[in-house]
Formats: sequence, C-alpha cells, structure tokens
Amino acid sequence: MNKIFEVPLYAYERSPDQDTATPVRHKVIVIGAGPIGLATAIDLAQQGVEVVVLDDNDKVSFGSRAICFSQRTLDIADRLGAGRQMLDKGVLWNVGKVYFDKREVYEFNLQPDEGYANPAFINLQQYYFEKAFVDRVRELQAEGASIEIRGRNKVEAIGTHDDHVKLEVETPEGPYNIEADWLIACDGANSPTRRMLGLDFEGRVFEDNFLIADVVMEADFPSERWFWFDPPFNRGQSALLHKQPDNVWRIDLQLGWDIDKEREQQPENVIPRLKAMLGDDVKFELEWVSIYTFQCRRMERFRYGRVLFAGDSAHQVSPFGARGANSGLQDADNLCWKLKMVIDGKSPELLLDSYNRERVQAADENIRMSTRSTDFITPKSDMSRLLRDAVLDLSEQYEFARPLVNSGRLSTPCTYVGSSLSSADALNGPDITQPGSACPDAPLGNDFLLPKLAGKFTLLTIDADAPEQIEEDGVEATRLALSVKDDPTLELKRRYLGNATSAVYLIRPDQHVAARRDSFEDNAFRQAIRRAIGKE
Repeated sequence: MNKIFEVPLYAYERSPDQDTATPVRHKVIVIGAGPIGLATAIDLAQQGVEVVVLDDNDKVSFGSRAICFSQRTLDIADRLGAGRQMLDKGVLWNVGKVYFDKREVYEFNLQPDEGYANPAFINLQQYYFEKAFVDRVRELQAEGASIEIRGRNKVEAIGTHDDHVKLEVETPEGPYNIEADWLIACDGANSPTRRMLGLDFEGRVFEDNFLIADVVMEADFPSERWFWFDPPFNRGQSALLHKQPDNVWRIDLQLGWDIDKEREQQPENVIPRLKAMLGDDVKFELEWVSIYTFQCRRMERFRYGRVLFAGDSAHQVSPFGARGANSGLQDADNLCWKLKMVIDGKSPELLLDSYNRERVQAADENIRMSTRSTDFITPKSDMSRLLRDAVLDLSEQYEFARPLVNSGRLSTPCTYVGSSLSSADALNGPDITQPGSACPDAPLGNDFLLPKLAGKFTLLTIDADAPEQIEEDGVEATRLALSVKDDPTLELKRRYLGNATSAVYLIRPDQHVAARRDSFEDNAFRQAIRRAIGKE
C-alpha cells in the first residue's frame, strides 16, 4: 500500500486565531484542501491576496479518485507553479481505443498536431496532485506569501452578512470563531457548506453503478485509454482501463442499478471480476475499491453574496470524460483574477456575477456532454441498445459513424459564448480563438505562447503595431509582440490568424480572449478593457 495516504501533509497546529477575544477577519477563506481548494488558494496567494484554507482532514485523499488531467489543467498548473511536478510524475497519453465485444472498432488521437507544451492528458492519482499543490503552498510560504492550510479544522456553522462571512470551526482543542471578507467553498460533492446554507443540487441521477478498482500490477499495456462496450468479461455492460504511475491501473466496471454496494466492494467479489478481465495468471494487488453512481447536477447559481462555490461543491458530472476536476480547476482559474480585481477596488462586485454566468454556462455544457455519454454507455431500452450497437458495428469500417460513438467526450475548456466580458468579434479569424475562448498554445521557436500570457491582461499583437502598454481605469495591458516568422511550423498563424494577415488580441488574466481585431484601435481596446473588468 502506498504510504502517502498515511503522512499528514498539514498536521493540526494551534492558530493564534483560537486565542483572541473577538473573531479574526481574513481576506479570503477557502473550505477544502482538495485539488480545487488548493488551486484557488495558490492562485490568490500568487496575486498577493491573504488566504486561509480550512480542511477537516490533514492528509491526501485516499484512493486515486480524479486521475485524468487535461491539457488545460496542466496549462493552469504551470501558471500556478506545480505543472512540472505533475508532468514529471504523470503518465502521458493522447491515444484512446474503443472496443465492442472482443473487437477494436477504432482509435482516436486527441492531439494529432504538434506545438503544445503539454500533452492532451496525463493520468495522475489525485493524491499526487494534492501533494504537488501542497508542496507549492510551502514554496509560497517560504517566499513570504500569506497562505495557510489548517488541518483538522472542521467548519461547523456559517453565518452570512452583507460585508463578511462568520464561521464556527471545530478543532482537536475545541471550537473557535473566524471571519472572512470572502468565503470560497471547495468542499466536494457532499459540500457541508452547501448544506449549512440550505442550498441544493438540481439535475439527474442515473440508474447505474460503476465499480472503481485501483490495481497494482506489472503489465505491458500501452499508455492509452481503453474502453469496452459489452466485453466478454462484463457482458451487457462496459469497462474502462487507464494506466497510472507506480504500476497502478484504474479499472472501471459497470455493474448495473439493482446491486448491493457493500457486497460488491468486498475483495472476494471484486477479485473474480478482475481476473475475468485480466486473466487468471495475472498477479495483481487491490489498492483501493469504490462504487459510484452517475450524477449530472449543479447548484442554481455559484455565488451567494460573499460565498462562492467551485468544483464539485457547485456541480457534479459522471466521471467518463474527465470533466469533474478539470472543470473545477477552470472554476478557480475564472474566479481568482476577478476576486482580486474586486478586492483591489478596480472592479465592482458585479464582476463576480460574471463568474457565476460563465461557469454555470461551462457546467451546463459539461452536464449536457456527460449526460449524452451516460445515455450512450448505459442505454435504458432495448431500442436504444440496438441503435448504439449498430453505431459501434458501423464505426469499425466507416469513419462517418465514429463521431457518434460516445465513450465519454473528453474535457475541453468552455468557450464563453456571449459573455458580458467579451467584445464583439472584429477579426475574420479562427473559431478556436474567438472572444470567450481559452487561448490555445503555440510554438515560438524553443518556447511556447501560454507562459507569456499568464496572470495579467495582455495585448497580443501578431504582425501588427500597438503601444507597449495601455492603461484604462487602473488596469494595464502589456503588449506581447509576435510575428508568424516566430513560428516556422505556422501553428501560430493557423490558431490565431487564419485568413487574416495581422491581429491584435486582448487576453484576460485567465488566458481567455476578451477581444480581437485585425489592427490596434485605441478606443476599441480601452472599451474592451472596461468591458472585461465589468465596467461596461
């Protein structure tokens, strides 16, 4: 068994806040030291915002849990200073294969073209993700950043007010009260914060269950995503196989709805299922077993006054498609720069409503895609199953049928179409860089584009003139001047120019496009800045 589960990463220590006569007020408190809570805290701390993280645990999560981290998540992790550690440990993959019965019906490549610093996906157990981000917290603390993780600090009650939030926190040494200007709930799908505030999810629970098993074994399977429909070792159901670091393999087996969950998790029932899949002669050891039910739900909104929700506390999707943790990291990416603008007085609080609108849009997109995947993977009528199986048969020989196969549409960043922060598109450019979209990476000789866009407003010019900097309402946009000559692969041109010969982009701190034109126009870009910070 991996000993990482047993080591306290942020052991309980008595805080000076526990010895004050009146509650201490902090700028931001984050509830939850999982991937989303840690990313949120790091992002804020890197921007100079004081932040305290409260968690009722003091260790990494037990079991692999979230394992598939997308290119967009790695890009965000790079900006937060933890991407390299994740990449060095993770298993890189771009290729997936789909099987029907015993046959491979087709394979796909998620990143067929070159010119990205990060792969399409890595597989990495959630506990390694958390370890990398806690290590980053320690680095920031050593650099003098005001960021703190308080282990075994369980929030028991929350009181909301117009200008702050009050919390009652239980510790091994008794309770204490604390206050926050802003509270961010990243405390998971069963969010106690949501419950304490009397809020709930809306959506759909699917009548199906899946067994997750982390299996330690030495196997020569390639680093690919393998998905089976109706395999001989799990007839009438589906299965999924992923490779993780340390010779750990994730296996998902569909079980159906009417099952005894406790019984199905017992080793004497799990092991025969795994042997049927892997073969009787394969030696393996169970590391972790769990059962999950497909759910596609979200809160009505993600902001309630001074309380904001992110990650699984705000929305939940079925795991096929890797849309849970990856979407949660994008929540943090969207929220933190906006909260910093509000804290600094550069934007009205209404800017935070755009967090709600944009990330609800993203959640609805993820729920829609996840629901379609679930309906395809687990058909609920004979006719639905007949149609699905016909699509799988056709996909083996006919390319037109392959886009209809849905073993989990894998996570991609949401384009905030129609966002109030975006200006009207004024460039006949590629769709992938339209206003509202996340900037794709591009090669620049021995370097890449995205690291040059991190954490600030950027005026990206490609073969166009512009001032080195423009300032509007206290917000600076610094120019990054590029030319198609900087990239002999022409990927920069393909992704950012298309048929245009020049372009000027206004890029938000979260690397989403706020505006674009074929040339610099001072008034247009000043107005675009005001719009992007919630003042238009």
